[in-house]
Parts: sequence; C-alpha cells; structure tokens
Amino acid sequence: MFQHTKKIRYAVVAGGQISQQAFMPGIARTNNSELAALVTGDPVKADELANQYDIKAWSYEEYGALLVSGEIDAVYVATPNALHTPFVVAALEAGIHVLLEKPMASSVAEAEQMLAAQQKSGAKLMIAYRLHHEPGNVELFTRAHNGDFGELRAFTSIFAQNVAEANSRGHNGYWGGPVPDMGTYPLNAVRNLFDEEPISVHAVGTKTPERGFNFHDTVAVMLRFASERTAQFTVSYATASAESFTLVGTKATVYASPCFMFGPKVGISYIEKTEDGSKTHDFKPVEQFGNETQYFSDCILHDRHPEADGEEGLMDMRVLAAVEQSLETGETVALPPVQRRRRVQPDQALDLKPAKEPSEDDMISIIPQSAS
Repeated sequence: MFQHTKKIRYAVVAGGQISQQAFMPGIARTNNSELAALVTGDPVKADELANQYDIKAWSYEEYGALLVSGEIDAVYVATPNALHTPFVVAALEAGIHVLLEKPMASSVAEAEQMLAAQQKSGAKLMIAYRLHHEPGNVELFTRAHNGDFGELRAFTSIFAQNVAEANSRGHNGYWGGPVPDMGTYPLNAVRNLFDEEPISVHAVGTKTPERGFNFHDTVAVMLRFASERTAQFTVSYATASAESFTLVGTKATVYASPCFMFGPKVGISYIEKTEDGSKTHDFKPVEQFGNETQYFSDCILHDRHPEADGEEGLMDMRVLAAVEQSLETGETVALPPVQRRRRVQPDQALDLKPAKEPSEDDMISIIPQSAS
C-alpha cells in the first residue's frame, strides 16, 4: 500500500459519460486522492453531480479562477479530444498537475504544445493509459519484454463497437472517431509488447452506407517496425462489440480477450499456447480508473515522474496522425525512427476493488455512446 501524507484533490473537467461512469466513482477506491470539483457547462450536471458528490461545480468560464483558487492540486481532463489543449496547457502553466484522457489531442502539434508546457512548468502530466496499471496487461508487457514468448514477430487485433451517431464521438470527424478513440488501445498495446515504435503506417477505411458518421467508421491499420515485425488492427464504430488481440512469438502464441475494456465484471484473460500445450491466465476485475489515479497521486506526493507521460502520449499521437494521412492519400506513411525512454514497470500493476458504475439511464444529461 502506498504511504502518503495527504490526498491529492482533483477537479473533473467535463462531466460526460466517462467521467460519470468511471472516474468519479473510481476515485473513491483510492487512499491518496479525492474528488474536489467539477468543471462543466451544463447547469443540470453542475447541480446534480455537485450534490451527489458533495463538491463544488465551476463553469468553463470560471476555469482560470479554479486553477488559482488553492482548492485543487490536479485536474482530470475528459473533454472531447479536440478541446483538450487549452484546459491542459492552462492547468500546467498554473502549476496544476494533469491526468489527461487519451488520445492526448487532435494533432501532433497540440500534443507537443502540452509537452512543452509540462517541461516548462514542472507540473506533472500523465496520459490516462489505465491498462498500464491493470495486472493482466502489465504481466503481458513484462513477460513479452523478458522473452517468455520468444522473439515477437506479429500482432493482430480487433476492437469494435456500435456507437450512436448522436453521441459526440459520432460526428466530430477523424479525431472523434474510432481510430483515436479505440485504435489507441491496440496501438499502445503493441508498442509496449514490442517495446518498439513503428516506422511505417498504412490504413484502409470504409463507410457503412446507412450510417451517418462523418468519418470512416471501420478502419484497418498495418504497422511495420524496423526489426521486421508487423502489427495489424481493425477498429469500428458500426459493428457488434469485439475485443481481442493475438501476439505471435517464436516460443508462444498469445490470444487475449477481454483485453482493453473496463468495468466491475471485466477481468482480463489470455491464453498462452506453446509446444507443451495451452494455459489460460485469468485476472479478476480491478478498479482501472482508481488504479491510474492512485498511481498518479503517488507520483505527485513523492515527486516521481509518471511512466505514461507526455512522451508516451506523443508516441501514439504520431501514429494516429499518420493513419489519418494514409486514409486521405491512400499511401503508406513513413515515420522517423524514434525510441521511447521509459516502459511499463511490473510494480505499476494495482488491484483496487472495482467501484459500482451507474447505468446509462442513471447518468445525468448524457447522450449514450451505445447505439440502440
């Protein structure tokens, strides 16, 4: 258990589905973090959520005042992707730590702007890669790095769901669509499994005729790595739910499912197949949002640099931007060679008990993400 002298006080910026469903309930499972404020433009959310959690609500126009109020230590930013940058930069410049939902932004330039603000201010910036603290994923990253599966050669993944066009994810273009939203999961997984960054990207997208999305609702992506390894993933907003990945090495093949999602009943599981047979590794559900918050608050309290920092977010952003370019041009996009300086460590895995999630019907003033 972490040792701590006080609790980090968080303001939630944007009271949408992910905040109400997961972050706001989950933070109560930590022993070093507390919910202190909500920033929202919705007066109904401001009233009802503030009463429910016994916190103060601030309007977006009051955000600057909140940052210098002395009432918070950190913000959790969960606005639509295109709106991340001003909230993140303002907080960092005010010396307020930032836990930022992925993907970082809607352009590489914005991500670099955040990273520059963090480096200048010294306040901490962590990207909310909750799976970097989920025991099953951390075990897979660690075992892959240790060579348990042999020399890794290939990765394939599918991550799909049926999203309502009326939800904010359904009509805000590429950066609100399935590649940044869902593709970040297989992308981040393979980068951490391979411990390597891709050098080229090719993408093919399709649009379901009867759906009203203003982007490719189903996208297949191919990545190539300098070590002659390949990765493929397909994401969709217009299908039944699907969630799995297969990792192929010279000693073993790993099939993981569930592997990306969260919830009180969602436990990560993977099957490891070798010449000696097959073994299933099951992990109990954990409080993924509480885990990441517990870890980040510990970094703040002990002045440690968080693992999933702005550089980690930027490594994904450069690939997401290349996917967008490939979809527009139909061509393969080369990426300059780069290597991240940090990796997920085994002790990042935490096992906080899952919090109870409100149903979509119980959440306040949201347009459900799921299509009926």
